[in-house]
Amino acid sequence: MALMRIGVVGYGMGGRIFHAPFIQAADGLELAGIVTRSATRRAEAAADLPGVPVFDSLTALLDSGVDAVTITTPPETRRELVLEAARRGVAIVADKPFAPSAQDARDLVAEVERLGSPLSVFHNRRWDTDIRTLKAVLDGGAVGTPWRVESRFDLDEPGTLDPGPSGGLLRDLGTHLADQLLWLFGPVRQVYAHLDWVDLPEGRTDAGFSVVLRHASGVSSTMRASKVNHVVARELRVYGSAGSYESRMSDVQAQAVFAGRRPADEGDRWGYEQRERWGVLRTADGDSEVPSQRGAYQDFYAAFARAVAGNGPMPVTGEDAVRLLEVLDAARTSALEGRAVDL
Repeated sequence: MALMRIGVVGYGMGGRIFHAPFIQAADGLELAGIVTRSATRRAEAAADLPGVPVFDSLTALLDSGVDAVTITTPPETRRELVLEAARRGVAIVADKPFAPSAQDARDLVAEVERLGSPLSVFHNRRWDTDIRTLKAVLDGGAVGTPWRVESRFDLDEPGTLDPGPSGGLLRDLGTHLADQLLWLFGPVRQVYAHLDWVDLPEGRTDAGFSVVLRHASGVSSTMRASKVNHVVARELRVYGSAGSYESRMSDVQAQAVFAGRRPADEGDRWGYEQRERWGVLRTADGDSEVPSQRGAYQDFYAAFARAVAGNGPMPVTGEDAVRLLEVLDAARTSALEGRAVDL
């Protein structure tokens, strides 16, 4: 079967760290081009990806004959680029946040569907090592019926906070944490949120959050994150009718790529946590270590290629992105108005 030729539009941290290395490691795909106008980014792409052409525009990339594109430019540019690709009939991966609001997302999904292009949204952290391990624990049934879930992700990265009213941490890390919880525990019926605010030159910006989600399944989940409080932590806890599970695994794949490792070089060895950071399952039978499952963002791209070829579902749909943004919109309303918001 011929490889799907895909180009990446944007070569900032997203394109360079979270897209290009995983496209190169994914079955069924060929990285066929990068779009960036920045001289610095062009030099980085030439060094990172020898032989991969670099283009000045999405139009030039599309003219080269690609089958699919990943749009990973700043969020305010995303809609027009997605629509340009859709008008040309290529398959599309749109980075997160997919749109500024759930209504904007609905409108964009409807227009892409009208134009007939396949669309997926890059909620890649469903393929995190700790989340894949948690899913295996839940599927195994050892904690019984899940009651309550806590997800915490703190980073000491004030310089990477997207500033201004259209940015903020809720639309950044909040997208990932909420998507993980929706994927694992199902639709949300009520949201209650607190946001931490900072005043920046670009405008008031949320720099941290604590959000409680009440799922239709009966599970209550809480997601928390910060970027400006000089603390680094990743924790998952699940309390259920038969026990509990606690994880403090690291951000395995991102740390590996930042350290210069690449999934294409490591194959099946990629994406496992070291044993000293394995999670612990606690039940009436005692405590037991839970071996790391494999995290692999390239599995998103392999599933995307199969779906476009007609051999399976999209790994993340436009409708998934709409439902996620409904939750984030409700969280923002809850924080601003000081009340729980029903969905």
